Amino acid sequence: MLQGQSIINGQPKQGSGSTFTGINPATGDRLEPAYSSASREDLERAASLAEEAFPVYSRTPARQRAHFLRHVADGLEAIAAQVVERAGQESGLPEARLKGELARTVNQFRVFAQVIEEGSWVNARIDLAQPERKPLPRADIRSVLRPLGPVAVFGASNFPLAFSVAGGDTASALAAGNPVLVKAHPAHPGTSELVGQAVSRSVRACGLPAGTFALLFDAGTEVGSLLVAHPAIQAVGFTGSLAGGRALMRIAAARPEPIPCFMEMGSTNPLFVLPEALKARGAEIANGLFNSFTLGVGQMCTKPGLVYLPCGEHAEMLVAELRLLVEQAGASVMLTDAICRNHNTGMILRQSDERVEMLAQGAPHAGSGGAYAAPALFQTSGGNLLADPDLAREIFGPSTLIVRYKDTQELMALAESLEGQLTASVHGTDAEITAHAGLLAALERKAGRLIVNGYPTGVEVSNAMIHGGPFPATSDSRATSVGTLAIYRFARPVCYQNFLQVALPDELKDENPLGIWRMIDGQFTRDAVAAPVAAPVS
Repeated sequence: MLQGQSIINGQPKQGSGSTFTGINPATGDRLEPAYSSASREDLERAASLAEEAFPVYSRTPARQRAHFLRHVADGLEAIAAQVVERAGQESGLPEARLKGELARTVNQFRVFAQVIEEGSWVNARIDLAQPERKPLPRADIRSVLRPLGPVAVFGASNFPLAFSVAGGDTASALAAGNPVLVKAHPAHPGTSELVGQAVSRSVRACGLPAGTFALLFDAGTEVGSLLVAHPAIQAVGFTGSLAGGRALMRIAAARPEPIPCFMEMGSTNPLFVLPEALKARGAEIANGLFNSFTLGVGQMCTKPGLVYLPCGEHAEMLVAELRLLVEQAGASVMLTDAICRNHNTGMILRQSDERVEMLAQGAPHAGSGGAYAAPALFQTSGGNLLADPDLAREIFGPSTLIVRYKDTQELMALAESLEGQLTASVHGTDAEITAHAGLLAALERKAGRLIVNGYPTGVEVSNAMIHGGPFPATSDSRATSVGTLAIYRFARPVCYQNFLQVALPDELKDENPLGIWRMIDGQFTRDAVAAPVAAPVS
């Protein structure tokens, strides 16, 4: 049952701040109940409880934490129908998409449970003492990753489940041993409360400190800003706009003790089409491209917003196919009225630029009201874009900009001019891919994930996945927000020198009680530390 309240100390807590409701973007109707924003006192209480919980939760055995993560997954599956229904009302997303997103959300928790149960992620390293080494002996030195402390997580607007209250940031932070305080996105408060209740029930059922998890509501940005500034918070996970991310980064940097911020903020995800691939399968590329930039009404962080095509008749054929697909498409509901307004503003600016040609636009929404947008296709020249990179600014919605390049030299100049991206895609024949090693090398410096003969939308939760990239795509290109490597954002290395065995973490004890892979004197092994061989008695 929805109560319109934050969750602090495992209990619903009525806020004293401004009130708001969820809104159905398809109709503009308000959705009950009303939600009250958390007060400063609420935030202080939640942060203090998280700080108290950290020494206990961070030392909870990995197997117990894994059980907790699986309990959360099971709890979300138990309320799947209720969550999907409410998320559909608040986001306008179709039922099939939300069922898939919930499955991904559940899978994230189970994957991280496997990671911490196996245990090798902690990167345990042991350099055994060498007391006889000359000219100086070496001490016994051991290191392992340890959790940071309470983590602030911000729910995202475009993924009400997989990047929200129980999204990848929450799953990876909890897996690493950190309490989590979630600032819910105001666009889907009911969905956030349902999921938050499920996580809170798992905290209680698994006997964990109540401060292990908290959910805070806010109609605006005050709670989020105060949360990042709070001294108990040791890291931040955020998915949203460049302006929002940079604002939080400034707050984190201005603290007496600055903290790491892992921000995903925006990307145009360039897609390059090489001449022979264009000639061989132009129609196929057009269809794949259209499906990618209109997926989720273009509200995907990996939407291909820039498409680089060579000049020539084969490109004209691809463009003609794309125009037809766009013109036959109708408008669809966007996530929120604010997102729709920003999309419309971006469209007006692009349409008014004489250097950009609008090639096609889908049919507008026939009814009145609601936050709807139709697909659109634009085109400019490589020369125009090189002269003014601002032409490539991201429009969050179902449109893309075709950039026509003259030759390989201009293609390379365009690639080198890119700012940081989440993804970069190249379509080419085997021979073309081999011949364009320079292009791939340039894109490697610009993006976190490179794709050959595919499309960037659709991010697999796996061990090798990287969902990150150089600024401004993210705040830290060494990190990922998707995949099991995400756990490393919320841990730091700690070294133990000349420690007694009883005082060492289990991961570093000689007998290797957890049976994990460790590096001992430069060699990876699951063996125990060998006992020193006694000197022969003379």
